[in-house]
Amino acid sequence: MNTMKAVGLYRYLPIENEESLLDLQVEKPAAKGKDLLVRVKAVSVNPVDTKVRAPKDKTEKYPKVLGWDVSGVVEETGPDCTLFQQGDEVYYAGDITRQGGNSEYHLIDERIVGRKPKSLDFAEAAALPLTSITAYEALFDRLDISQKIGENSGKTLLIIGAAGGVGSIATQLAKKAGLTVIGTASRPESAAWIKNHGADYSINHFEDFVPQLERIGFKDVHYILCLNTTEKHWANMASAIAPQGKICSIVETEELLDLTLLKNKSAAFVWELMFTRSMFQTEDMIEQHNLLNRVAEMIDANEIKTTLNKRLSPINAENIRKAHSLLEEGKTIGKVVVEHF
Repeated sequence: MNTMKAVGLYRYLPIENEESLLDLQVEKPAAKGKDLLVRVKAVSVNPVDTKVRAPKDKTEKYPKVLGWDVSGVVEETGPDCTLFQQGDEVYYAGDITRQGGNSEYHLIDERIVGRKPKSLDFAEAAALPLTSITAYEALFDRLDISQKIGENSGKTLLIIGAAGGVGSIATQLAKKAGLTVIGTASRPESAAWIKNHGADYSINHFEDFVPQLERIGFKDVHYILCLNTTEKHWANMASAIAPQGKICSIVETEELLDLTLLKNKSAAFVWELMFTRSMFQTEDMIEQHNLLNRVAEMIDANEIKTTLNKRLSPINAENIRKAHSLLEEGKTIGKVVVEHF
């Protein structure tokens, strides 16, 4: 059997437990159909990793491999592949219904893979795919914000949790689209980070939104992107959204939301999950390939920048556990990447 290194789990345990993530040898897969076999160079950790790994009464017969942010080199292409060839440098966020990318080699459908930005190293590139897809789809597909120059003049976007991975890229994409961006932050270092990534203003997400918006000259906002506890901010968002405005969230709720709060304003609420297209094999799956290529072009043209903020090396259970711990503290600014096997 051809084997490869991987970091995975058999049991779902607290991250302090050394068995929560293990160094393993697993079977090396082969590319079939539209799949690429990618030699993994760097991986980034996202909240989805910690949610999937969270303690629960379940055990796996075959090790579960996490990791939904990868950059690497195409090792092999399936017979139905047309977009890539061996040796191409790629980056992508993967498919939640399949094994993740915390392994030496990884199988992925080429329709959700993009060409790695040429101007970035593998770690800088691995920081981008999941957050870029999420931010891009949230802004331009779910909130239906125009990307045409001049069409967003006078339009405002409030990003709740703007210093995190998705917020850092959403701020840059929204500024490029011509929006006025107000980001929320609660610490001086996170406020400085969001300003550095292009936000026009920052407000505190632990205080009522409307009085803070009024102090900086806004009665309400046209769009809201919620990247943090949806139910906690729900009443605040309903108060701050403009009549006929739109709210998008990426964070599932523990409680039911009272949609009636939006009725008088004819405001819309929509979810964004970047795994939807791959999970349901939608007809437009290739849009993720296209948008990752567009983001790479923007990066290489110096229009937006990577959101990498911390590197760990090598890729092993100890460092992936360390990255999970940092995320679970809930104070991460930008992205944590683990590189090199």
